[in-house]
Amino acid sequence: MPAAMPPEPPSRPTPGTAWAAGPVTRLGGLPVGGSPVGGPSPVALPAPGMRERRERQRLWWFGGAAGAVLVTGLVVVLTMTLGSDPHLFGDDFSAPADTRPPLARMCPPSTGVPTAPTPAPSNTPPPPTGSPSVGPRTVDEEAGISYTAYGAPWLPWETVWNAGMLEVPYKTGQHFVTETAYDGFSDYHASILSAAVPAAENDALTFDLECVGRQVAADVRAEYYPQPSRMELLRDERAMLGGRPAWVTVFRLHFNRPGLKATDELAAVACIDVGRATAAIFYVSIPGTHRQLDWVVDDALASVRPI
Repeated sequence: MPAAMPPEPPSRPTPGTAWAAGPVTRLGGLPVGGSPVGGPSPVALPAPGMRERRERQRLWWFGGAAGAVLVTGLVVVLTMTLGSDPHLFGDDFSAPADTRPPLARMCPPSTGVPTAPTPAPSNTPPPPTGSPSVGPRTVDEEAGISYTAYGAPWLPWETVWNAGMLEVPYKTGQHFVTETAYDGFSDYHASILSAAVPAAENDALTFDLECVGRQVAADVRAEYYPQPSRMELLRDERAMLGGRPAWVTVFRLHFNRPGLKATDELAAVACIDVGRATAAIFYVSIPGTHRQLDWVVDDALASVRPI
């Protein structure tokens, strides 16, 4: 097959002649009118109002970006806050802890003067002739009172007994064992004890004497003795002990407990205002197995003096 002949080269224009004029396309694709070859292309000017529209678009863009940053920051802060405290806005938002003593919470300061009930007649026998109403005394510096110290069979109290729900700390007084290991390991006691218990709010020196006295007496009845029990209330009234205001409760409690010979006990509880933020508590108990010593209850109460 014969070889292909190379194509004829395009003819060159004759010097001194120009290409025929025709349409051309400028950068951006906008047609412009005919112009001399190699001449500058016309510049398109923005349409009226276009610059203002572009400025507004920029402002909207920056505003939207700033709003997005703000929303993102709020989401992060709320997530961290709610994550650390899921109940921050809930109904169970806890109030500050109440640090007042139990009796101050139970017995806020009274605005009125309580009326004393008519006392029931006492069934305790009178003290025997020559009873030790004077002589040696037990002094409780912490409670702020003193009272008669009795001879045998009474012995000094040498321990701390935090009894009941109120945990009144009896540190001073006298006692003797009336039944040894009645339940296999515990002894039963007759007692004359005293203690100081916080009763006022903050540094106040006054408190609701009746309320505190009755709360302590109720704690004694419910927590110090076998249950169930039956109570004979003999005295529940405002009184003066050694010239100081007091609330005095005297009762006989009846109960039964396997292994315990005593089935009743005469007890007195006195709450005494000694001019401090603490109330002085005076507690006397005589088991029914030693009724010959019931007179000690009234005698000990009458011997109380502030110090």
